[in-house]
Amino acid sequence: MPGATTNSSMTMGRRLALELKLALKLALALVLAMGANGRAQAQVRAAGLPRAQRHEVRHEIDQLEENWRSAVLKGNTTAMDALLADDYMAITSSGTLQTKEETLANLRAGKIHFTALDISDRKVRFYGTTALVTSVAAVQGATEDGDISGSFRYTHVYVRNQQGVWKIVSFEANKIRDPGEHK
Repeated sequence: MPGATTNSSMTMGRRLALELKLALKLALALVLAMGANGRAQAQVRAAGLPRAQRHEVRHEIDQLEENWRSAVLKGNTTAMDALLADDYMAITSSGTLQTKEETLANLRAGKIHFTALDISDRKVRFYGTTALVTSVAAVQGATEDGDISGSFRYTHVYVRNQQGVWKIVSFEANKIRDPGEHK
């Protein structure tokens, strides 16, 4: 039918709008975090944080990452709710977007279940009140669509809110493929 809108095109349009909104939020967060001169790491040091305090903040992020890992493994929605910002947005390894509410609902309903989640190669970088965490996760688990076991590289973006609490605002995961492996 000419001029008719299908559910799939509305869904695609909505998804595209959400992706654009997320991209704009992330770009704004990074611009704000980096400041006008673009030297975020220097800003953290220039703010007068002694080395021991920077180490303490890094330790805090490492502990939050362990809390996230534990919440995922145990399906603990209360702990996950405390970790995620209200405007949290995830890009799953299948490329779909998930809000905080969708993530919690999927965890609560057992739509995703992990039996193992081993983290390695963690790198944490700070940009003012933003922390960028990249890691490798060796995963054993399943969704309602089947097995999701394998190695994934993921990113968490944390932002320290007005109350001084770190919250995860963004997550993205990508499967690590062996050289020569096809999609």
